[in-house]
Amino acid sequence: MAIFPRPVSPKSAAHDLWSYFRAQRPHKWPLLGLSIAITWLIVWVFVIDANTNTMPTRNQIIYVQNWDASRSDAAIILQQKIDLAKREALLEKKQKEMQHVADIFGIDWREDEARNRARRQEALKQINAQLDSRLAKAESAEKPTAGAAPR
Repeated sequence: MAIFPRPVSPKSAAHDLWSYFRAQRPHKWPLLGLSIAITWLIVWVFVIDANTNTMPTRNQIIYVQNWDASRSDAAIILQQKIDLAKREALLEKKQKEMQHVADIFGIDWREDEARNRARRQEALKQINAQLDSRLAKAESAEKPTAGAAPR
């Protein structure tokens, strides 16, 4: 089974290429240079893309919040409530930025935002209710009962 169509052979293809390069055409060398430059540009972009986000980062410092081991459950739950409020504020800020971009590009986002805001508010209400009930349990567990003897 032949790779090339019937009238073409590798020998005749090489001869055609050689005759093209021997001919005196004014556009031959600029087009050859442009085609080589574009090819190497594409290869270079693939090489750069392959190295993006794959190289290990060195000397990266990660700060971890260190908590006291004797913290009460109530303090932990209060910190969770604070963190939840901070996260919600950051999310709100990021959404405002994205809505501004959507307005620039003419994307209609208001219906989706209203629906998602209602869902998020409902979820936040449930999470806060759950945290409040856990906080009440933790605070009641911390208070010693009046009839209990100290250990």
